[in-house]
Amino acid sequence: MIHPTAIIDKDADIAPGVEIGAYSCIGDHVSIGEGTVIGSNVVIRPYTTIGKDCRIFQFASIGEIPQSLKFEGELTHLEIGDRCTIREFVTINRGTSEGGGLTRIGDDCLLMAYTHVAHDCIVGKKVIFSNNATLAGHIVVGDYATIGGLVAIHQFVKIGDYAFIGGKSAVVKDVPPYVIAAGDRARLYGLNVVGLKRHNFPPNVMAALKKAYRIVFRIGLTLNEAVERAYAEVEQTPEVKNFLEFITASGRGLTR
Repeated sequence: MIHPTAIIDKDADIAPGVEIGAYSCIGDHVSIGEGTVIGSNVVIRPYTTIGKDCRIFQFASIGEIPQSLKFEGELTHLEIGDRCTIREFVTINRGTSEGGGLTRIGDDCLLMAYTHVAHDCIVGKKVIFSNNATLAGHIVVGDYATIGGLVAIHQFVKIGDYAFIGGKSAVVKDVPPYVIAAGDRARLYGLNVVGLKRHNFPPNVMAALKKAYRIVFRIGLTLNEAVERAYAEVEQTPEVKNFLEFITASGRGLTR
């Protein structure tokens, strides 16, 4: 059902079964997939694509232009995957030309109230953002990551798969996959053991990740020495390879 007070541009593509609440505004070149529910007083700006079966709560602002002084009105986009839940007062900005022109949110993500995702961020699938989590521009967040409440992440930072960022943290360097980081400035607190167990990581993978983590972060080797030793001594499961490849590819330096 589309409420009669909703304002929908003639060039918006609204799939069958979409619900749009009172006083919501849908701009031109917006695409909304089947089964998605838009609450009241939601603003969805041009060049935004929203997948199927999403739920967007009241007062969210989706696809607004970037908060970037370099933005000059160029054509850029926002893409949101299927089955995402976007709670009250969430703000998500579309991309900039210098950052690739695209902000993307993967499937099955939960963005709790007041989350902000800035321009050119790329967020994986099944990511959880707690209340007031804040992403600056050009951030990459891996699959299954959890970002705690009141977290601020610096621009260009990368967060690895299954990482957990504790509440009230300020993250200024890359956070490897499978770890816990917290604090101002954030530092590492070991593997995200609880999270990995909840996702049914097998014992051999848990043991291999623990060994790789210890070699890289706990015995005082240089980064190159640690990575070389981890490749030589640790079972090379896909998860361990992901962990080591993330570390060697880090551009901003690593949270430690």
